[in-house]
This record gives sequence, C-alpha cells and structure tokens, in this order.
Amino acid sequence: MTESSTQSGVGWYVVQTLSGKENQVKAYIEKNKGQEELDDYIHEVLMPTETVSEVKHGKKTQKVRKFYPGYVFVKMRLYDENDQLNNKAWYFVREASGVINFVGGTRPTPLRAAEIERILKQVDEAVGKEVPKVQYEIGEEVKITDGPFLNLTGRIDEIDPDRGKLKVSVSIFGRFTPVELEYWQVERTTG
Repeated sequence: MTESSTQSGVGWYVVQTLSGKENQVKAYIEKNKGQEELDDYIHEVLMPTETVSEVKHGKKTQKVRKFYPGYVFVKMRLYDENDQLNNKAWYFVREASGVINFVGGTRPTPLRAAEIERILKQVDEAVGKEVPKVQYEIGEEVKITDGPFLNLTGRIDEIDPDRGKLKVSVSIFGRFTPVELEYWQVERTTG
C-alpha cells in the first residue's frame, strides 16, 4: 500500500463471487453504497475485463472476458484507526447477493501495492484494444475469411499483437504476396 492509503486505512480487497455474478455484485455495491451511507468507506469496485473478438461462420463477434472470473476488487476502508473491522461496510459487501466471501475470511488483508498496480496496468492496457480469442503462430496456415482475398489460404509470416495484425503470404497468380490482415479476418485451416 502507498503511504497515504495506509494512513487513511483504504485498501483494495478481493471479494469472491458466484460464477457469472461479478457484474451483479459490482452494480449492487455501486448503486447501494450511497443509500447505506457508505460512500466514505467504499470508494470503487473493479471487475477487470478485456474485449475478445472471434470470427464464426464469417461473422465477427465481440464479447467481454473477465481477467479474474469469480472475483471483484473493492477499494474500501475496512478497518478504523484502531484496526477494528468496520462491521457495517464488511456486512454490506459480504451480504450482497452473489458474494461468497472476502478473500481472507473474517479478517481480510488488502492487496499489496505491487499486486493492485499490476491489475490496474492490465486494465489500462486492455482499454480500447481487441484481443483475438485465438492466438496464432508464425508459419501457421490460415484461411482468409474477409476482404478481397476471401477464401484464399496462406502462411503467417509476421504477427503484430499490439495492432492485432498478421502478415500472411498468399499465392496470387503463382507468386507469394504478403498481405496484411487483421486477426479476425482469418481462421485456422482444419486438417
């Protein structure tokens, strides 16, 4: 923890949820903390995600994938200056529908600064990026599913994961030509 967050008693706590209930837990805490007069204790709820793209039957689809399924992270002041558990805040989170428990049980400890910084960096890096559901390898044969080279096959020469692009050598008129494509414009060949 940083000095200021340790002094104020604020830390990031890990809350285990039922599978698929992470959004519900996050929404409940954010919506109801004000009504329960817990704004001074519960600051933020984080459910780290990334956007994943996939092509099925020629259609590109996107979905949100959770980095940590079954968990949400709550930035909160769980202990007072005398290191006593704030029961109202603890029970509010603990009793939310879909919550299993705080990681650490009845005496949870906040994440170390390096741990939450790594998670926040992961979230920042995922913003605005689309990650392919399938990871490709150099030399792999792929079929082009979109664009002017539709239905041609080629071999992957280069992979640029930051831009989500592939350089694929495609045989056109008996010559191999490098073509730059996005991940979602190709699929693995079967066989």
